[in-house]
Amino acid sequence: MMILAFPDYLSQAQRLAVRLDVPLIEAAVHHFPDGESLVRLPTLLPEHLIICRSLNQPNDKLIELMLCATTARELGAKRLTLVAPYLSYMRQDIANRPGEAVSQRIIGRLLADLFDDVLTVDPHLHRISSLTQAIPIKNAISLTAADEMGAFLKQQFKHAILLGPDSESKQWVGAIAGKIGFDYAIATKNRLGDRQVEMALPDKDYRNNPVVIVDDMASTGRTLAKAAGLLQAAGSRDIYAIVTHALFCGDAYIHILNAGVKTVWSTDSIDHPSSCIQLDALLADALKAL
Repeated sequence: MMILAFPDYLSQAQRLAVRLDVPLIEAAVHHFPDGESLVRLPTLLPEHLIICRSLNQPNDKLIELMLCATTARELGAKRLTLVAPYLSYMRQDIANRPGEAVSQRIIGRLLADLFDDVLTVDPHLHRISSLTQAIPIKNAISLTAADEMGAFLKQQFKHAILLGPDSESKQWVGAIAGKIGFDYAIATKNRLGDRQVEMALPDKDYRNNPVVIVDDMASTGRTLAKAAGLLQAAGSRDIYAIVTHALFCGDAYIHILNAGVKTVWSTDSIDHPSSCIQLDALLADALKAL
């Protein structure tokens, strides 16, 4: 067994390799002026190769993964395992208008054709209950960072209110709160566009405890910023946010801080200044189970 890391996920892959006590090699990637990618692998590969790369900013990465996986098979790899803590294209699970591509199904099939196993963390699934419905292979494994995030919050606060931004977060936020003994509340949200949301907070006293907004991902940051504004209007002055995947597109991170969030914490699924919760132990345990 060996880990193959892409440069954008190298430090996380190195920690994973140490935990598994396996060697690590790095894929070389070159981008030509016209945007095409050149991927180069070591010529001596083991039968089982673990390829590590989070799929934020996914379009180039997916092409490079396809080049990598196909070449690894040609070089003798018999089993390919993809570790992609952030998994892209999972939101579009139906055609909302005639003619729309259902990207979850298409990208899921692509990954199923390339890999024997796919491991990810807190994928953004809506209308399906199992990752195998999106990626039709036996070992399409969805992990959760809830325990790691809960343990981190327990180190920061004696007590806090955890706020989930919408009904989809209720089960997840409730599980974190229950394990660490914190209170929680769930807001209602209606998304009007990529950067516009409507939200309402449940009736609760938010004035006397820190409030931590908990979400699986932050992209434009408008959901977190909207929640922070409503919390301030409700009397809260001690507002934080914790997310699994720190996408933070454009001005998202600054927008969240300007909205009144004191600190944002995230996992290291994506490299970002807020990334302080490491996932290598979670990923290592899942790989050992395989």
